[in-house]
Amino acid sequence: MPAPAFRRLSLALGLLCSLPPAFAETWPAADWAVAPVPASPAVAALEAYAFPQRDDDSRKGVRTDALLVIRDGQIIYERYAGPTKASTPHLAWSVSKSLMATTLGVAYGKGLFRLDDPVAKFYPPMSQHADIKIGHLLNWASGLDWQEGYEYAPVKSSVVAMLYTRGRTDMAAFTASFGQAATPGTRFLYSSGDANLLSAALRGMVGTEAYKNYPWTALFEPLGITSAVWETDAAGTFVGSSYAYLTARDLARVGLLMERDGRWGEQQLVPKAWVDFNRTPFANYQPSKETEGDAIPGGQWWLNAPIAGAAKPWPDAPDETFAALGHWGQALYVLPKENLVIVRYADDRDHSYSHDELLKLAQAAFVPAVQNREAK
Repeated sequence: MPAPAFRRLSLALGLLCSLPPAFAETWPAADWAVAPVPASPAVAALEAYAFPQRDDDSRKGVRTDALLVIRDGQIIYERYAGPTKASTPHLAWSVSKSLMATTLGVAYGKGLFRLDDPVAKFYPPMSQHADIKIGHLLNWASGLDWQEGYEYAPVKSSVVAMLYTRGRTDMAAFTASFGQAATPGTRFLYSSGDANLLSAALRGMVGTEAYKNYPWTALFEPLGITSAVWETDAAGTFVGSSYAYLTARDLARVGLLMERDGRWGEQQLVPKAWVDFNRTPFANYQPSKETEGDAIPGGQWWLNAPIAGAAKPWPDAPDETFAALGHWGQALYVLPKENLVIVRYADDRDHSYSHDELLKLAQAAFVPAVQNREAK
């Protein structure tokens, strides 16, 4: 190569290497990068919805404790209210189910189980239900005769009994004692008991000693999560249905992992095939009047995917939107094509909060394509 041409090539390569990583993926290190977002009417509209004047006496209305928005791996919006701060590990309630599913995804990637393995293979008290598979539990389709009612049906509620009364010392064993209401895999029936059976099965997959720290060694530590607390019952089983606590910033790391198909930096922490399963609607889901407007069940995650016989749950959100959802308004939303992760912690009590409304306002505020469309 002639010397001038070589110098031009060297100069071009040097300039390329010196450019800021505008097109490179951004990943959080010890903390998130923060990108400034200018004030706009759309951001103001989002704040007006998410953070109205708060009445702590009546506990009515939309009561957001934390709202965190990540775009392209950077914080673009963050606000807290009530007693919650950026450093507060907030109770995630049933978002814990999706965290347990993601933890199981690491074990799945190591070949420790298959979806069609009987649960009893890893948790012997389920031997009376030998036809219930791990995949059935992940789809909330065990067929166990479970009643998932909270404040409005406490006497008949299986979950209240499991968490607070006769089942609380060994939640998985309590769930395993239930009879069958349907053939496994044939019917969706939301069950916190299914999640705790998964948690107990995980111990059989990894061994008792490894299990004690497994969510941390397998998932939290590789993601740089430092705030996580996960309660166990008296039997030492993580309460996979309900009792994980994380800061909003740490929960967002799980969202970014899922947005990027299970990859964290250069490491495929969770197999893409597992994430695809999480984001696939349960094949035998049948919408009903009781579930109308609810998100579509996937693999312990909730989906906005349209399916036959059911309207899209969140009409103003993209079809591929999926979420981890919990009692009283906890939510981790992932919008993959928009490179958007949203964490919302809350203390909602009266069902006035709308997933769709928040997602619509967040897109108007933070997704350029939507901003441009609405400006025309």
